[in-house]
Amino acid sequence: MTEKIIPTRTTRAVIDLSACRHNLQQAKLAAPDSRLIAVIKANAYGHGMLNIAHALNETDMFAVARVEEAVMLRESGIKKPILLLEGFTSEAELILVSRYDLDCVVHHESQIQILEKSNSKTSNEIKINAWLKIDTGMHRLGFVIEEVESTYKRLSLLNKFKQPLQIMTHLANADDKNDQTTLNQIDIFNQKIETIKKINSDPNTIEFSIANSAGILGWPLSHSNWNRPGILLYGVSPFINELADEHNLKPVMTLKSQIISIKKLNKGEPVGYAGEYICEKNMRIGIVAIGYGDGYPRHAKTGTPVLINNKRSQLLGRVSMDMICVDLTDLNDTKIYDSVTLWGKGLPVEEVAAHAGTIAYDLLCGVTKRVEFIYTEK
Repeated sequence: MTEKIIPTRTTRAVIDLSACRHNLQQAKLAAPDSRLIAVIKANAYGHGMLNIAHALNETDMFAVARVEEAVMLRESGIKKPILLLEGFTSEAELILVSRYDLDCVVHHESQIQILEKSNSKTSNEIKINAWLKIDTGMHRLGFVIEEVESTYKRLSLLNKFKQPLQIMTHLANADDKNDQTTLNQIDIFNQKIETIKKINSDPNTIEFSIANSAGILGWPLSHSNWNRPGILLYGVSPFINELADEHNLKPVMTLKSQIISIKKLNKGEPVGYAGEYICEKNMRIGIVAIGYGDGYPRHAKTGTPVLINNKRSQLLGRVSMDMICVDLTDLNDTKIYDSVTLWGKGLPVEEVAAHAGTIAYDLLCGVTKRVEFIYTEK
């Protein structure tokens, strides 16, 4: 009988669930009077939505972008409230929102028409919790300021809601602490809230949400009943030109691989496709089993940092589908199968993203399915 061989993958993403919970607590410490909506859309920013959801049992609510994500959470046993950030796009989705007891953002006229159509069916027992989204300057989703009052009145006439309508907006420039756009958005939002309170018979029942990760950590005036931490949960700074450890955030994903070959090259010899890097001296080169097929950024440039046995080195030449080349010239003790960290503990993903001309969100969400995910508690 032939022995079954179980393959192992050299490239792996180690997900530290205790770090994720630590980061949630940092959001709470920054705004202790606000409840938290943990944003776990896009497969929890590439970290594994179900595992992250089960780990963050201290959050007050979850948020996802699309109905199928919310349904997956419910069917995996998540009972906490779930906010659907993009809302519903059809009556069929509205039925799912009601069936799975989801909170839902209402941001467009088409959604109101769906609700009104459903409301006219006397036998229809659809009931949802709804959040009216105001566009205060992001100009993506939400009702423009001139429409908010009439929209609120229109929605209030419908017999579709389990609780009073809640109100939210989204900050467009909060990642830049020097940009006053955020304060302008907060001011516009607060003015409109005062208008809504005047037309509500019980204004104390209305709750609000403004702050994203950057709002939570950098703009106290954005704190309200509900805050929505997203990228900070995964140990990434939400601010431009700042790193996570400046805000006591811990990296959740550490992307690792191994050296699978070592070569000695002479001065003047090329490295990798198109010979984009030319050895400036006699060099020792390591070949690492990771590439853009695993989600390592294709446009990372020579000089992008890596950690080899916890010592800094750098990428050389072009990123291939399955491999990258790194400099071992000054790391004489490095050998075949030694560990390489591409980002995570000891190497901020923000720094790698900057070398690749992108943002940390892109790298985290881009890790592919052929990478093994390992969940740990440390």
